[in-house]
Amino acid sequence: MRKSLIAIFMIALVIFSFSACKRDKDQGSAPAAASVESAPVTLNWAMWDYDLTIYYKPLVTAYQTKNPNVKIECIDLGSADYSTVLMTQLSGGADFDVVMIKEVPSYGNLVRQNHLEPLNAFIRSSNIDTKLYGGMVEQLTVNGEVYTLPFRSDIYLLYYNKDIFDAAGVPYPGNDLTMDQYDALARRLTSGSGANKIYGAHYHTWRSQVQNFGLLDGKQTMVDGSYEFLIPYYEKALKAQDDGIIQAYSTLRTSGTHYSGVFFNSQIAMMHQGSWFIATQIDRVKSGEALSKNWGLAKLPHPPGIAAGTSPAAITGVSVNRNSRNKAAALEFAKFLSSPEGAAVLANTGTIPAMMTPEVINAIASMPGFPTDAASKEALNVAQTYLEFPLHERLADIETVLNEAHDGIMTKNLTLSDGIRQMNERVGRIIR
Repeated sequence: MRKSLIAIFMIALVIFSFSACKRDKDQGSAPAAASVESAPVTLNWAMWDYDLTIYYKPLVTAYQTKNPNVKIECIDLGSADYSTVLMTQLSGGADFDVVMIKEVPSYGNLVRQNHLEPLNAFIRSSNIDTKLYGGMVEQLTVNGEVYTLPFRSDIYLLYYNKDIFDAAGVPYPGNDLTMDQYDALARRLTSGSGANKIYGAHYHTWRSQVQNFGLLDGKQTMVDGSYEFLIPYYEKALKAQDDGIIQAYSTLRTSGTHYSGVFFNSQIAMMHQGSWFIATQIDRVKSGEALSKNWGLAKLPHPPGIAAGTSPAAITGVSVNRNSRNKAAALEFAKFLSSPEGAAVLANTGTIPAMMTPEVINAIASMPGFPTDAASKEALNVAQTYLEFPLHERLADIETVLNEAHDGIMTKNLTLSDGIRQMNERVGRIIR
């Protein structure tokens, strides 16, 4: 009888212990908040292209080494439909703690659906210096609250071929180049004809290659519905095209020419392009595919009166699921990913983080194959960045109109005035 009672007691103890563990897990971070630094916790991190992206594993390793009580589970939702899948999963109660924000439109949708944790109070209590993000936090603020921390950013830079400059006896571009100086420089560097022609500059076929210059004063955006501010930049691009200083837009479209190819093959002297091209150029020089082995960087050319180093930017953010059961730990991990420490990990993989500190710039500039001149390193210092597209619920429709008008203007199927009028009228109907 006594043995039976002991057995019953032991079974009851096991059941109670199991129930208590399950209850603590179900209740989430509330009871564990005071002991986040010591209690074991598993964080589910939603992202895309885990196996194809070089920085996920180093970030996880760095964080888990410093926080051995935390295990990071990476949940790959795929790239093609990431934003749609993420929204569906969160709406269905998916057990994600930390989520990557791929694009501004999806960020706005997630905020409207109340899926993201507001971060203002956490930013204040953690003494996060938002100035280090170059104005991105302010542009991601919705009704006075921010719901994502900038993780990585792609800015625009000027890439140039030093050998072409040397052959023409022209000094390299400086880090404070106006649009007029950029145009004049391109004209001096254009030479030859036919298959041997070298173009002074290059405008790829994306509408952003022309339109983004109009954003650099911060006074207007691409969703305002009035686009007269783009006229001087289209005039400059069309004139350069007519004068043979840049390749014709219609030729580039018809042939499917990629901007990397003409730079690799030393067919262009200069090219304004995203910072993502740095790692590609280094890799292609190393493999021998790129003939443009002697290259450099400068800050993006800018309109008069705009600070050198001002650039449009595309942003990737990191957010916390509002319904995370490990919220305190999730916030700390999100803070790490967007911190100087996380930025250093990104930089060591050749990726441009959103937070550009001197240590980050040193890491990128120290990569084997990065130009060794001081001016190229200085080009990485950003004064101010502006989102290519701000928050707007009809962003996809607006971009479709802008793309179509851009194509019409650059192929001369539309006059410049007709193209601008089309943008104004069609976008105006969308945003009304």
